[in-house]
Amino acid sequence: MTTPQSLDCSLPGMSVRQLELQHAQGGDSSTICNAMTVDVEDYFHVAAFAPHIARSSWHRFALRVERNTARLLDLFAERNVRGTFFVLGWVAERCPALVREIACRGHEIACHGYSHELIYRQSSAVFREETKRAKACLEDQIQRPVLGYRAASYSIVQHSLWAIEILVQLGFVYDSSIVPVRHDRYGIPGSPRWPYRLETPGSRGSILEFPPATTTVLGACVPVGGGGYFRIFPYWFTRLALSQINEHYHQPFVFYLHPWEIDPEQPRIRAGLISSFRHYFNLARCEQRLRQLLETFRFAPVRDVLQLAAVEPVLTRGSLTAA
Repeated sequence: MTTPQSLDCSLPGMSVRQLELQHAQGGDSSTICNAMTVDVEDYFHVAAFAPHIARSSWHRFALRVERNTARLLDLFAERNVRGTFFVLGWVAERCPALVREIACRGHEIACHGYSHELIYRQSSAVFREETKRAKACLEDQIQRPVLGYRAASYSIVQHSLWAIEILVQLGFVYDSSIVPVRHDRYGIPGSPRWPYRLETPGSRGSILEFPPATTTVLGACVPVGGGGYFRIFPYWFTRLALSQINEHYHQPFVFYLHPWEIDPEQPRIRAGLISSFRHYFNLARCEQRLRQLLETFRFAPVRDVLQLAAVEPVLTRGSLTAA
């Protein structure tokens, strides 16, 4: 397993001594720190709405991402929670003050790509250029390195694993895009549930992978890490599943949400039945559920959680075969 000392070189933050002390005090599962993450995008960026909203028309929509993200920042401040905000490059270019405000409040800034296009619908050249543009924009705004990446709709799948090598080349240290489930848009079934290091072909580099939270139900791996699942599943089920990760497996989990998920007044987009259900179900309850979650679990930015996590042995792209 990777030790805190070996991680310290890749993820600047806490000192080795601080990590050793926290590990020594962290035997109780109630002290496990989990990763709170926010995908900073607006309601009209959602991949499920792409067939109904052309990217060329995005500029016509009134931005709601600033006010909704500000609400999340205030909510996190009430609970003294710091997290990681994966910011869409398109949003960063139009809302630089928002990006700086997130960073000034002590949160980690990470990259959510530029156009919210699914990776497996892009060429490697377009993906590289867009990701490079988004990363450079964010780093210019906060004047510090951006270490983390998350793909639009978790779209690093079996046939888009080539993206990992590009992320390593662009200087990313960790990724949170590979979900070990079966889904119509994403997922690599059978991939690890806990943090692991993923090596590029030819051992030319590697990246830390931190999958969103999942649980097992009747032998199947089920997402419980946030988003629509947080609104669709009963809160007691989510809490039970996340508690099991900490208390039974002694592992940290990744939780995620979007600013639009605490905005029940957002304009309605006419989409298919399934897409509409996933997007709009229980929006009015999401903020209260989030408050409950913040009172129950400990959270920190991804970077800091990975400093403390036991990382699984190195895997290669070829070993991530769908089950």
